[in-house]
Amino acid sequence: MCLGIPGRVVEVLDGYHGQIALVDVSGESRKVYIGMLEDESIASGDWVIIHMGFAVEKTDEAELQTEDEE
Repeated sequence: MCLGIPGRVVEVLDGYHGQIALVDVSGESRKVYIGMLEDESIASGDWVIIHMGFAVEKTDEAELQTEDEE
């Protein structure tokens, strides 16, 4: 199990072959590598789980709320 934090994609940045996104994490914007999720389409508004600067999983807001309740 790895520790990951959720973030909401603000935009997929140009010039990085679609592999870097600007992600809002608790009000802070961070550049996150999304290339590991090449089987997923990532767009503004999507939620991702981030570990060490890499998006490791695409998720949704409902799933995040369920995890908070556990």
